[in-house]
Amino acid sequence: MLAHPKEFLEIKDKYYYSSYRAIDFYGHFQEDIKLLAEMHFSSLRLSINWTRIFPNGDEELPNTYQSVANPYLEVSDWHWPIDPVGLRYSLNGLYDRYQKPLFIVENGLGATDNIEADGSINDDYRINYFNDHLFQIGEAIKDGVDVIGYTTWGPIDLVSAGTGEMKKRYGFIYVDMNDNGEGTLQRKKKKSFYWYRDVIDSKGKKLVPPNRKSGTGTKTR
Repeated sequence: MLAHPKEFLEIKDKYYYSSYRAIDFYGHFQEDIKLLAEMHFSSLRLSINWTRIFPNGDEELPNTYQSVANPYLEVSDWHWPIDPVGLRYSLNGLYDRYQKPLFIVENGLGATDNIEADGSINDDYRINYFNDHLFQIGEAIKDGVDVIGYTTWGPIDLVSAGTGEMKKRYGFIYVDMNDNGEGTLQRKKKKSFYWYRDVIDSKGKKLVPPNRKSGTGTKTR
């Protein structure tokens, strides 16, 4: 923490956080990208994690810690906002700004999955999440954005890097293991396994326009 000049930090609940200024990549991106290109880097990674709003509407520069959650969006079990339309906006904004092909990685939903009496795992909430995000990516492509690839996070259940939990499940494939490290490690196909396979085989033709609450179609869990 001492490595950061204090003018680049803000205090919230007695902890330091980076302000919007930090190294000010937002204002120096052209210079920074040129320097990275001189090192022969061929790609740049950015994260789109939280959809936020500025309550006063008069902020000149974005600052996550002065913003609030969007009350019109649904959230996951772990209170992450679900905003596929926001992904489309972000893709348009990034492409307009950088004019470079975009590759989407690590898009997914952490959720609690339940095994039914017949052994099935009916994760319609995950299907809705991916349908709506992939559909909006298709809309961004129609807008003219050059999206060259997409990967999910992740195809098989794994321990969450963010919370250290196994019950926070991401995959299309269930792994029999709990938070205490107990289980057989048996793999089981979820309903989303078959759905996503059909999306791949149909080259996206299986996707449907979102027509549920808030335009996201993902159940608030």
